[in-house]
Amino acid sequence: MPPTRSPLRDAVAAYLERHPAERDALRDLLPVLDAEAGPAGRAGAPGRITCSAVVVDPRRRVLHVRHGADGTLRLPGGPVGPDDRTLLDAALRGVREGAGIPAAALCHTAEYRGVPVHIGVRAVGPGPAEGEPGRPHYDVRMVFQLADGDADGAAPRTAWLPFAEVGPPALRARLLESGLDGRARPVNASALVHDGAGRYLLHLRDDVPDIREPGSWALLGGGREPQDASLEDTVRRELHEEAGLSPSAVEPYAVEHATGTDGTTVPVQIFTARWNGDPGALTLTEGVMLAWHDPQTMSRLRMGPSTLDLIRRHARDHPPEPTRTAAAHAAVPHIVGVHLYLERDGEVLLGLRHPDSAYAASTHHFLAGHCEQESAVSCLVREAREEAGLVVDPADVDLVHLVHVVDRPGAQPRMQLVFRARRWLGEPQLLEPDRCVAWTWWPLDALPEPIVPYTRAAVEGIRAGRPYTELGWGRPGSAG
Repeated sequence: MPPTRSPLRDAVAAYLERHPAERDALRDLLPVLDAEAGPAGRAGAPGRITCSAVVVDPRRRVLHVRHGADGTLRLPGGPVGPDDRTLLDAALRGVREGAGIPAAALCHTAEYRGVPVHIGVRAVGPGPAEGEPGRPHYDVRMVFQLADGDADGAAPRTAWLPFAEVGPPALRARLLESGLDGRARPVNASALVHDGAGRYLLHLRDDVPDIREPGSWALLGGGREPQDASLEDTVRRELHEEAGLSPSAVEPYAVEHATGTDGTTVPVQIFTARWNGDPGALTLTEGVMLAWHDPQTMSRLRMGPSTLDLIRRHARDHPPEPTRTAAAHAAVPHIVGVHLYLERDGEVLLGLRHPDSAYAASTHHFLAGHCEQESAVSCLVREAREEAGLVVDPADVDLVHLVHVVDRPGAQPRMQLVFRARRWLGEPQLLEPDRCVAWTWWPLDALPEPIVPYTRAAVEGIRAGRPYTELGWGRPGSAG
C-alpha cells in the first residue's frame, strides 16, 4: 500500500524544521497530512505528490534520466506507487526503473538520511481527462550516494550533471551550498564486545518487521542521532540505552556494510570493547536477550553472514589471552573514572549534565571523565581543559578521595578517583554543551539536587577527612 500519512508527514515536518521559510509554500500540504485519509491517494491529496531521487556521485554530480523522444533530462522518480511503503521506497523505485541502479548500490547520507533535500512546488493545469481542477505539484526530493562511488553502472539513457547544471533552480542552490561530496560515510555504529577469552556478546533482536536482521543474533548498536558529536558517542549511547553498558574504552576496528530495511547499503563503523560480566544481570531495553557465544558455535545461530565473518576475523586476529582464562572468575576489570574537586571560598564546582546525557541526565556532577590509554592525572588535566577550559598543573593535584562503586549486582565495578587541584588557571567555560549545560559553585553545606550519589558521598568524605567510600556493595560503607 502507499505510504501512510505518518512517514510523509514526518518527512515534511523534519524538512520544515530545517527550512522554516518554506512553510508558507507548503501550507496546503500540511493539513491533509493530519487528516484521516492517506495522503498518497488522490482523494485526500491537495495536489499531485511525486518523489524524486537525487543521486550524488564523488564528483559532485547528480544522476539524470532521459525522457521522451527529445531526451529531456530529469531526476529519476515519479508518483508514489501502490507498493511503495515510504517516500524512500518511491525514490528508490524510480532509480531502479529509470537508471537500472538497484537499492543495494545506494546509501543514505549522514546529512539527510530520511529528510528531503528539497521539496519542489509548481502549479499544474487542470486535468479534464481525470475530472480534476488545477492543483499544485509537490515533488519530494530524497538524496542518496553511490555505495561504492562507481557511476559507470547506470543505464544508457542516463547522464551525470554537475551541481551547477541541475535544472530546478532552488534544488541547484541547495546542492551548491551543501557539503555533499558523494562519498559514503558510516551513519551507524555497532559494538563488538568481547571478554578477551574468546567469547563475544551478542544481542538477540526482536522478530518484528521493519527492523534490520529481525529475529537474529547481532551486535549492539544503532544509528547516529543529532546529539551525538561522533560515532563513538553513538556507540556509547546505544550500549548504555540498550543494555546499561558503559565500557571504559571503545576503539574503532572496521567499517562493515549491512543492508537497511529499504534495501540500501548501510556503512557501519564497528568499535571493539572489553567486558566480561554476566549478561543476565544487564537491563535490556530492546530485543530478547544478551548472551556470550563462541565463534566456533556461531554457525548454529541465526545471524547475518557479514556479522559472523566479522567476528571470526576479529577472533583470528585476537586469539584468547591464556593468562586471563584461568583467572576469569578471580579478577574483574574495573572502569577507572577521574574527577576534579575544585574548592573556592567554601564552595565546590559542579556541572549540570545535559538532559539528553546517557548517564546522569539533568543531574549535578564533578567535572569528570574515563581514563583512556593514559595516567589518571593526565586524564584529569585533559578533561579539565577539554570540558571547561581550565589549566591544571599535574604538580598541583592531590588524590583526596576514592569511591569504589557498583551500580547493581553483576555490573562492572568502578574506581572513582577524586583529585583536588590546589591551583588552576581560568574560569569554567561550557566547551561541551551537549554534555554539560552549566558550571556552578555550590556551598559545601548546601549541595544541589539532584546530584550523582557518589559525588555527594565523595564531597562528604573529603569534608570528614575520609579517603575511601564504598557504594552498592550490599553494605553501607565508608572506610577510613
